[in-house]
Amino acid sequence: MPKATKKLLSVSHLSVRFDKQLAVDDLSFDIYENEIVGLVGESGSGKTVSALAAMQLLPDNATVSENSRIIYQDKDLLDQSEKNMRAIRGSEISIIFQDAMTAFNPVFTIGNQIIESIRSHHRCRKKIALQEARHLLDEVGIKDPDQCLKSYPHQLSGGMLQRAMIAMALASKPRLLIADEPTTALDVTIQAQVIDLIKEIKAKHASDGMGVLFISHDLGLVSQLCDRVIVLKEGIKVEQNTCREFFANPQHDYSRQLLASLPSLTPKLTATHDTPTLLETDNLSVYFPIRRGALRLKQGDVKAVDGVNLKVPKGETLALVGESGSGKSTTAYAILRLLNITSGQILYNKTPLQNLSQHKYHPYRRDIQIIFQDPYAALNPRRLIGDSIAEGILTQKIVRSKKEADELVDELLLKVELTPDMKYRYPHEFSGGQKQRICIARALGLKPKLLVLDEPTSALDVSIQAQILQLLIKLQQEHGMSYLLITHNLGVVAEMSHHIAVMYQGKIVEHGTTQAILNNPTHPYTKQLLAAIPKVGSDQT
Repeated sequence: MPKATKKLLSVSHLSVRFDKQLAVDDLSFDIYENEIVGLVGESGSGKTVSALAAMQLLPDNATVSENSRIIYQDKDLLDQSEKNMRAIRGSEISIIFQDAMTAFNPVFTIGNQIIESIRSHHRCRKKIALQEARHLLDEVGIKDPDQCLKSYPHQLSGGMLQRAMIAMALASKPRLLIADEPTTALDVTIQAQVIDLIKEIKAKHASDGMGVLFISHDLGLVSQLCDRVIVLKEGIKVEQNTCREFFANPQHDYSRQLLASLPSLTPKLTATHDTPTLLETDNLSVYFPIRRGALRLKQGDVKAVDGVNLKVPKGETLALVGESGSGKSTTAYAILRLLNITSGQILYNKTPLQNLSQHKYHPYRRDIQIIFQDPYAALNPRRLIGDSIAEGILTQKIVRSKKEADELVDELLLKVELTPDMKYRYPHEFSGGQKQRICIARALGLKPKLLVLDEPTSALDVSIQAQILQLLIKLQQEHGMSYLLITHNLGVVAEMSHHIAVMYQGKIVEHGTTQAILNNPTHPYTKQLLAAIPKVGSDQT
């Protein structure tokens, strides 16, 4: 705990129920001035619900128990009228949401929205609010504040948008800043910048005594940023300690489980020399035209993929790593023929695929399958998951009858460590990790030789991520499949890849075995990626 001991927020016996489901159960904790408190746990543990309760932003079907108290400056926030909460919300207590894109209104510029926030709290003239907005954007590290003020949300990158949202949260000079998974959707280098920014903001506002509630499931970030840690499991506080003590000596079994699930940067798999190549690209390029003016005339090209050469060995994993916008997913979609290529070749078992007709390419569809990043969007919400798994099996004529398909669905569910009776449920009845297992089962049904894994664990909690990685490794060993792993998470790469290709601005800047790249990177960009990874156990306060 910091030297200042004045309480900023005190939560006592908070219990929140959604219909019959208890989301938060008798939660108590304090936040002090000049302190950053980490609230950690898996999805569904009650982290965000606790923050929304403090802001009185819970949905209508939420019920807060009568003995719950959230005290801020001698006022119980749970007893305040909506009028009083409007004076507190965004003014004295601000929140940074997880998804910056949905937090902004898409039809107004960033400048309009920040200026509106400033004027609603400070009742100043628009000219003064504009100057303050420019100052705030400069404070959060946006290099061209004037251009940002003129931009619409969709025109900014994820990192820029998150910085703009932090600027808007700071517009009212809050005493308490709630950061709800503020880096989940960001690349590792942008993530590091946002964490440094929160540290800088805390230091700049030390005289104001600003406190921060940092909600996350990423223990690496918590290790770098927080003074104290509170661990939630199924709505119950299971541990509370200083950051140093928590990471050095976790007390609860669940805390130890979370820490044990963290992937390390020590390579686990060894590449085999002289392994035959299953798929390769030869000088693959994908350009997108830039069109401007009323006639939409072509003004140039965006070189999303620019002369990429890759080799995926049989039975091994090639990880394609880099930040968002580096061309990783575009390369994968081009290989799958979901995007047209501009030039180059895609060779599968030495057979060129890029010029095959749809009819001739059809047999290759079953050999090359993809697991998408978002399992929620990958499954039809109106179909039973058994039908979703069986669809590809029947379309590709893997079996002859619906009865055989049904039996194969049972086998596939067991293979991904689910139960056959689950085939009669809909996607919304499963957790994120279970949905991803279902997507893996659906792909396995076609008996593929190559699986493209597009950020397969980025939407999952750390313990669920570890389970999915172990499942994928086991399936590869059993079936001899090759994987093309698309990711920006080098911890995942170390866990399950044999080879790495580092992509930057559409080009491969470094490639080699996982051990060689992680232990001795040569390109500055690769070194930057490795340096940006938060390391648990270092720099703890």
